Amino acid sequence: MNPAYATTDHVFPVPLDHAAPHGPTIEVFAREVVDPSRTREELPWLLYLQGGPGGKSPRPSAGSPGWLPQALTTHRVLLLDQRGTGRSTPVTARTAARSSSPEQLAAYLGHFRADSIVADAELIRRQLCGDATPWETLGQSYGGFLTLTYLSRAPEGLRACYVTGGLPGLAATADDVYARTYPRVRDRVLDFYARYPDDAPRLSKIADLLAATDVRLPDGDRLTVRRLRTLGLALGMGDGFERIHWLLDESLDHNGELTDTFLHQAMTLTAFTDNPLFAVLQETLYGQGTGPTGWAAARALADFPEFAEEADPFLLTGEMIYPWMFRDIAGLRPFADAAEILAARTDWPPLYDPQRLAANEVPLAAAVYHDDMYVDAGLSLRTAREVGATRAWVTNEWEHDGISASGGLVLARLMDLAAGRA
Repeated sequence: MNPAYATTDHVFPVPLDHAAPHGPTIEVFAREVVDPSRTREELPWLLYLQGGPGGKSPRPSAGSPGWLPQALTTHRVLLLDQRGTGRSTPVTARTAARSSSPEQLAAYLGHFRADSIVADAELIRRQLCGDATPWETLGQSYGGFLTLTYLSRAPEGLRACYVTGGLPGLAATADDVYARTYPRVRDRVLDFYARYPDDAPRLSKIADLLAATDVRLPDGDRLTVRRLRTLGLALGMGDGFERIHWLLDESLDHNGELTDTFLHQAMTLTAFTDNPLFAVLQETLYGQGTGPTGWAAARALADFPEFAEEADPFLLTGEMIYPWMFRDIAGLRPFADAAEILAARTDWPPLYDPQRLAANEVPLAAAVYHDDMYVDAGLSLRTAREVGATRAWVTNEWEHDGISASGGLVLARLMDLAAGRA
């Protein structure tokens, strides 16, 4: 029992492959959260679909996550650890290292995409709510991708859906996505330098040091220039500029050497220890039988010379995943050969059904963040036009994490939109 919330833990055995329900099983964990004063009430369920891929659901504490108090005024909330994350039979470097072969590991990882997560959610809904009772969903970022898969495959399980920063392009390939992503990341880095002008030369100085010196992180990995650049992943969040600025503020000591504080934090931010699936599955989000994703972010990099390591200004990268990461980063090395197999796979099943989505009747309210670094607003708005019963709210008031940063304001607005009150 949390002082602010009443919580109940649930564990559900689910098939690894829902197409083979009598085969191997895994466990999926979810935490039920309700206002302590309303535990005996029959409240509608709200399933939270976390961002990612590879992110576990938030662990509730007083007032956190920021949207939760608002949700609990009307709903009973289910915080789902999507398969492979948190307490749901987690996929980690250690478990990957125990695989009998790269082929076996790649086949296993192929069951951790949106279609499998949605099948898990439907199994859980039927157990908690009954076959005839739909629930509502709140999808943040990748959770919005899951929502569109849910509406494509099992709309009968849904009463209303809320999406924040996560309407995917229904037919967008990985190449389409990264052609749009690099310019947004470039602009975000330049905005960061405009806010903190001293950080541009500081980052260049650190890059020069790393190019000339074998600098090791606390876990033994070498900190390279290309790994340094991945710190830019944080810049799309509301506090991202400040997180990177204050990291750089303590990066160099009076001798011009990198501090232990900086090395520890740089390792933590770039190691993927808690969420290797983010790297492993990132490009598979766009695999829908249209050919291999083939390391699309790495291929697209050649079209943007301003991202060359020797370019001035020195540009950080965003959520792009590159093949070298699976050699350079300890937490990803056990996945290296399997990741190559996944990048070459051509038979990914479609995740979205455009015809079914066009005829959708489940109210869908979506916040589209105009300046979102991670999810292209243009693709999101195209999807909003292509999916029935959708109302989109375009705003530049919040960054990608507006659902939590707004303290419940974004969720309240979306609920009003879905209900026709706004």
